[in-house]
Amino acid sequence: MTTTPPASHSTVTTEAALAAALWTVRRNIDVFGDRYPDDTTRDDRYPLRPAAGGFPEGGNRGWTTSFWPGMQWLAWERTGDTAFRDAGLRHAADFARRVRAGEDLETHDLGFLYTLSAVAPWRLLQDENARDAALRAADHLMRRFLEPAGIIQAWGDLSDPAQRGRTIIDSLMNMPLLTWAHEQTRDARFADAVRRHTTQLREHILREDDSTFHTFYWDAETGRPLRGATEQGAHDGSCWARGQAWGIYGFALNFRATGDDELLGAAWRCADYFIAHLPADSIPYWDLVYTDGSDAPRDSSAAAIAACGFLELARVDVDPERAARAQALGETLVAALAADCAPRGPADSDALLLHGVYDLPKDRGVDEGTLWGDYFYLEALTRLADPDWKSYW
Repeated sequence: MTTTPPASHSTVTTEAALAAALWTVRRNIDVFGDRYPDDTTRDDRYPLRPAAGGFPEGGNRGWTTSFWPGMQWLAWERTGDTAFRDAGLRHAADFARRVRAGEDLETHDLGFLYTLSAVAPWRLLQDENARDAALRAADHLMRRFLEPAGIIQAWGDLSDPAQRGRTIIDSLMNMPLLTWAHEQTRDARFADAVRRHTTQLREHILREDDSTFHTFYWDAETGRPLRGATEQGAHDGSCWARGQAWGIYGFALNFRATGDDELLGAAWRCADYFIAHLPADSIPYWDLVYTDGSDAPRDSSAAAIAACGFLELARVDVDPERAARAQALGETLVAALAADCAPRGPADSDALLLHGVYDLPKDRGVDEGTLWGDYFYLEALTRLADPDWKSYW
């Protein structure tokens, strides 16, 4: 692959955008080595993940570290450059160590963490250590399944009353780890958890107007649905843009896994609401209550996730008109991101995408690059460059 930055985009093609993104991923391997960048940039540069709770600087903690090796696996597939593969394998070994040591596992985001760090190298290389790590993570994730509510609890110690019975829309993206574990083991408990959890989210986290709650609570003892709320949106009744994007992609992936047509319908409901609330330039505000003319920050990561969701819908929807519409919508979002949110020159930032938002109410990562935004942008570019790309999810 090229070792010099490609020209900045004046006319942006998929090929040019992909070349720029791959160059940045390669350079970041030299910058970070086997350590992990933080969740978001600061002034468009990723610092190392700060030391905390006994973890060293650059240590493997939190929910976002796997997006970094996920980008490396995508880059290896596109280029064949063994530097990407070797970096991905070193991270796979570190994630295997993390799950065996029981380090920072009290989260539903084990799906994000182990799909990209371990399932990906298993799918690509049949790496047995990665397979074992992913199965261990799936078993650990199943400890968070709450009867009789039929949900995976999102965060925290299962005995914490503030978190008990709570899930979030992001959880849809953690279900593919359980689907994969079922494929590997034929253990029905994994598939049953996916079916029940996604049904509960379809029925309760998706509102009648097709917007979504960020988070929803069930009574963990009786299973009774309680209330919706937000953690990162503008207010409980608003529609957090990244959450709506998780709904598009997550419901589509779980339709593929289960064949449940109601999940396909849920994905399209989320999609239609998302598109109807986009500004003219197709880069969403961080919450969809904001419209053209607002000075609210945008969230490029929500557009990148939604783009992957549309491109997945284009694959799985058997209706040719809907599939064509989904493909066109995905292409539109990727083109907007490449034109308006990618750095003008790859050396200008460590991020593949600028103008993301992590958590505006807590003033975290506002108008910055995000690891997940970078990953999903590169995945969307990969899907456009290779329509036969085999998903890690």
